[in-house]
Amino acid sequence: MSRSLIPSSSPYADLIGFSRAVRIGNHVCIGGTAPIDKGGNTVGLNDPAAQAQQCIQTIIHTLEVAGASLDDVIRTRVMVTDIKDWPKIAEVHGEYFKHIRPASTLFQVSRFINPEWLIEIEVDAIIDIDRCID
Repeated sequence: MSRSLIPSSSPYADLIGFSRAVRIGNHVCIGGTAPIDKGGNTVGLNDPAAQAQQCIQTIIHTLEVAGASLDDVIRTRVMVTDIKDWPKIAEVHGEYFKHIRPASTLFQVSRFINPEWLIEIEVDAIIDIDRCID
């Protein structure tokens, strides 16, 4: 099976050496997705819901580049810097995933590389074999 790398626009990608996502066959793994725009700027300062929205929009775009969609997501991992923000973040997560219902984990971390970030989200997806053209 071929390995496809989907590049990241993060200002840290080259320094750390990571891709936004990796696809092998019909499996897509998207790493920690921060609340940044294409220019690497933080979106939604001090607003966990806006940051969650930005993370998921980046994930949607990345899935499309990989030939997948939100319907293919089987797992989400949501990392937050303040667990008290979980209701606002869960509401945004629910807007996108309430009918898909992936396995999901939400947990608190001490901080991220950029202290403006309140959240990062990771997802794993498996593309329906009938749609997989790899």
